[in-house]
Amino acid sequence: MRRLLTVRLVAFDLRRAYRLNPAATLRPEPFGALAYHFGNRRLSFLKSRQLVTVVRLLERHDSAAGALDAAGVPVQERGRYTAALAALAESEVINERQG
Repeated sequence: MRRLLTVRLVAFDLRRAYRLNPAATLRPEPFGALAYHFGNRRLSFLKSRQLVTVVRLLERHDSAAGALDAAGVPVQERGRYTAALAALAESEVINERQG
């Protein structure tokens, strides 16, 4: 049996400023954190503590790239972290900051 996987691509611009959505919360866990959005009731798993740090730093930096730099994410891991941030944006756990 052949399965088809539909992947929806979300544009995530590291040059833009993001924040933890006010309708979402992070609960620390030994593996990283659970993110829960109270509006859409989605639960997301942040599977590393460094990703949790990046999400928490988003509010304090002018860009997502700045948050990645501040969290010490190595350049060779940026693609993986960008994909994780895109997934969090897709689930509305993080959103773009205006102004």
